[in-house]
Amino acid sequence: MKNPRGFASDNNATVHEEIMKAMQNVNSGHTIGYGDDIYTESAIGKLKEIFGKDVDIYLVFIGTAANVLGLDAITQSYNSIICAETSHIHQDECGAPEKFTGCKLLPVSTDDGKLTPTLIEKHLYGFDFEHHSQPKVISITQATEMGTVYRPDEIKAISGLARKNGMLLHMDGARIANAAASLGVGFKEITGDVGVDVLSFGGTKNGMMYGEAVVFFNKKHSEQFKYIRKQGMQLASKMRFISAQFESYLSNDLWLQNALHANKMARLLANLVTEISEIKVTQKVESNGVFALIPKDLIPILQNEYFFYVWNEETSEVRWMTSFDTREEDVYNFVKLLKTHLK
Repeated sequence: MKNPRGFASDNNATVHEEIMKAMQNVNSGHTIGYGDDIYTESAIGKLKEIFGKDVDIYLVFIGTAANVLGLDAITQSYNSIICAETSHIHQDECGAPEKFTGCKLLPVSTDDGKLTPTLIEKHLYGFDFEHHSQPKVISITQATEMGTVYRPDEIKAISGLARKNGMLLHMDGARIANAAASLGVGFKEITGDVGVDVLSFGGTKNGMMYGEAVVFFNKKHSEQFKYIRKQGMQLASKMRFISAQFESYLSNDLWLQNALHANKMARLLANLVTEISEIKVTQKVESNGVFALIPKDLIPILQNEYFFYVWNEETSEVRWMTSFDTREEDVYNFVKLLKTHLK
């Protein structure tokens, strides 16, 4: 890859300079380990200002751990978890949810990565039947792996279905900042206020170096979580370096500025390629991802300059992700390269 900023993933982006500075600022002297420090207390306090004083919050290193351990806390091995076929827990976590929870994942085919009550209902059977895995959790992703975004009323409809059937709602919020920025709402309005029970709150894809938070909106679900986190190898000894990142990330609307910019760059890219007859954008561009069908022979040529991933090899559908550090010149130069090779 010749260009320093491609369109493969927001995981490939840099760490925001303010977050890097925040980590450096706490890199002085000794402090108590394993989260019993003033920096973690402050970060948890800031998160509670957002999600509510009665929530329970635990910091972990990575998103897969946040998802898996959060799900493990609210399930038994005989349960099943309903999720979109494209979800990260189904496609990209190497079977970790099944391995650590023992649960059966029930993937649902969708057109846009979004579950609906109608799509979920076909899996709602076998309750109290000992030969059938017991449906317990519905897991949704905000924003979805297809770059689409759930509206608050859509989430509320799913949580209502979960409640009706004695189930819980989990949200993978790896890109929740992009979703909130797209909708023009706060985090609580698309989580606790609409019935989410457990949230994986991500920051890595939006400017942090590493670090996620598992948010329990009902403390009865987190009563044993400190042990689950420890067994899951996610109890950071030097937790202040995760906490300092969250403190900076959630201050002065840094998270919002980063997400708005990433979303803006995705819309710019989508608008420009939509003008090219050989390109077809396949999904609504509601966050920081653009999905498109392009001529197959162009893929390796473009990847040599700006790396990105092929989403569907059969249809030649690709995924272009933008980040908080994507520049307009990156987008314009990429589209110029695309047009050059289409001549």
